Amino acid sequence: MSENVHTASTPALPARMTWEELAALPEELARQIELHEGRVVMVRTGPARHQRFYRRFAHTLEQNARTDMRDQPGHCWQVDVETNVFFNRDKSDFRTPDFLVYHCQDSGGDDIHAHDMILAGEILSPANTLNAIEAKKAKYASAGIPWYWEADLDGDTIAAVRAYVLELSANVPEGVVPLRPRNYILTGEWTPGDQTAIIADHPFPICIEWDDLAF
Repeated sequence: MSENVHTASTPALPARMTWEELAALPEELARQIELHEGRVVMVRTGPARHQRFYRRFAHTLEQNARTDMRDQPGHCWQVDVETNVFFNRDKSDFRTPDFLVYHCQDSGGDDIHAHDMILAGEILSPANTLNAIEAKKAKYASAGIPWYWEADLDGDTIAAVRAYVLELSANVPEGVVPLRPRNYILTGEWTPGDQTAIIADHPFPICIEWDDLAF
């Protein structure tokens, strides 16, 4: 008998599923699930302030992306929230960033794959464990997503925003093989008490006033 996954608020589910099986579930249940190489992982919906913040963050990112597209006609970015990012062709491996930036799709399709991505972002709260955070970052890095951003929430306060860029090769001694050959390195960190705004030059010029993110 296969192992089941369940919580007090969800019915028993098989430990492994295909994308087609997931898509057949009621939408409200399916939205609580990620597939990690076919393994069913329940993801908890964050509190209202968590969702409010990533919507505001995505909105300000989109304003900056539109400005860049206006100034650089060859650039085309799409900004979304809580959208599945697929890591393989059969869609049995995906994560759902809180906010994301990806290249505009010529095909008009709805599926976003890791190779489309330019930035994945997460809103962190004290409920997030260090292992879970690092595992998600490692997944984004191994897929080659160039930028990862994260923001710390402390109650109703924005504690910090950090930007990371993908490092493709590690400088290690001869004979040492990195467990994760692709990693992110910190390129910027902003806190409300130290900077008047979040300002970055990449992946496109970004300027976000703290007031735009205030609760």
